Amino acid sequence: MTAHERIKQVRSTLGLTQIKFSARIGIAPSYLAEMELGKKKLNDRTIRLINMEFNVNEHWLRTGEGTMYDEESAVNLAKATSLFKSLTTAHQGVVLALLNSLADLQNSKK
Repeated sequence: MTAHERIKQVRSTLGLTQIKFSARIGIAPSYLAEMELGKKKLNDRTIRLINMEFNVNEHWLRTGEGTMYDEESAVNLAKATSLFKSLTTAHQGVVLALLNSLADLQNSKK
């Protein structure tokens, strides 16, 4: 798998559209689309932005070696997923609303 394919895998894993993913890292959606297709070069700046915004393992993104997420992030994600699945549908909705609010708050401070 190429680095371009790994970017698409990260975006898909996060459940984000190209528009939302590119907005979070501050690049144009068209640039992201061309990067995912391998038409645009993946540069150090973009790799660092993805690493900082989504806690993606920079070494994995560059080489494909290791895990997608930094180990601590992967453990936290697994715990959060397990807890989320154990909630009722109504409580899952509350958690998603809270997470959206926190994400909006974080994005407004950038």
